[in-house]
Amino acid sequence: MEPLITIIVVLVFLLGLVSYVGQTISVINRNLAEKLGVADPSIGSNPVFLTYEKGIAVADMLFTWPLPLACLLYFMDHPYWVYFGIIGGAIFTYHFALITFPHILLERKKVPLGGKRNLRVAYILAVLWGLSGLFMIFLSISAIKFGVI
Repeated sequence: MEPLITIIVVLVFLLGLVSYVGQTISVINRNLAEKLGVADPSIGSNPVFLTYEKGIAVADMLFTWPLPLACLLYFMDHPYWVYFGIIGGAIFTYHFALITFPHILLERKKVPLGGKRNLRVAYILAVLWGLSGLFMIFLSISAIKFGVI
């Protein structure tokens, strides 16, 4: 394992856990999620956004586990890491789009979405999740193409 790739895979794993654990907490206990900073308290003032956010949190809880699993399998040198890397990478690439594009469009319509700090953090995490997803897709395809698995 290359040291730089190892460091990046550790970061991808941590980012994947942040998403999965954060959304799981949001589904189970919204108040706790707000206190921990993984959910924006000002969204709760709008019942439509709160319902939408809860639905997204449930979907994220159900579907964001393959990326962290791919990282664990990578470190265990299990050959299936590449498949979970492609699937998890695609999910996190979509995760980026799902967070970013609706927020941009709603901001253009002057719809209040929450605190500026929380929005900034959401955009930063969305970009990092998207990059993580793309990285794992490319790493997985490279491993398949060059016979590493």
